[in-house]
Amino acid sequence: MKRRDTKTIIGSGLMALLLLIPPLSSSANLSDAAKKDTVYRMYADYKVDFPHIRDVAPPEAMEIFNQDRAVFVDIREPEEMAVSKLPGAISKQVFLDHRNRYADKTVIVYCTIGYRSGVFAREMRVQGIDVYNLKGSILAWILEGGTVYDQQDRPTRRVHVFGDRWDYAPAGWESVKFPLWQQIF
Repeated sequence: MKRRDTKTIIGSGLMALLLLIPPLSSSANLSDAAKKDTVYRMYADYKVDFPHIRDVAPPEAMEIFNQDRAVFVDIREPEEMAVSKLPGAISKQVFLDHRNRYADKTVIVYCTIGYRSGVFAREMRVQGIDVYNLKGSILAWILEGGTVYDQQDRPTRRVHVFGDRWDYAPAGWESVKFPLWQQIF
């Protein structure tokens, strides 16, 4: 096992703590256009950790899906998926267990803004599996006018945003968040 130096360990811990600090300004005061800009900027910042992964913007993903050529793979936790999901989305586990079923589809992975799905896409690339990361993920999707569905496949205006730092749901939407302790662990 490779030893990590103290500076790396402290840096990683500090970065983890910084991710939990809420933004300085409240997203409630932002217009939907400003929220969308923020979500895409956050995604661009995250993308440095997976620069070779191809992504697809929500409007293009909507078009591919409407042509019955895409499958959405939700990388989020079951509690997040229970609140809302993209149309026809399957879980990461269903995809991994039955990948061959989706060989003729464009596989588009997503999470809240795109970091967890980007990491998953990177892992899939290492295994030789081609997937796209949804740029800005579920938040960009709804900010671009996309519909999400509840567990009974009914359209909903609720979205799980993980925590305060990622609370950029459009006006008129209900944001659901994990408690702080769950965000940390």
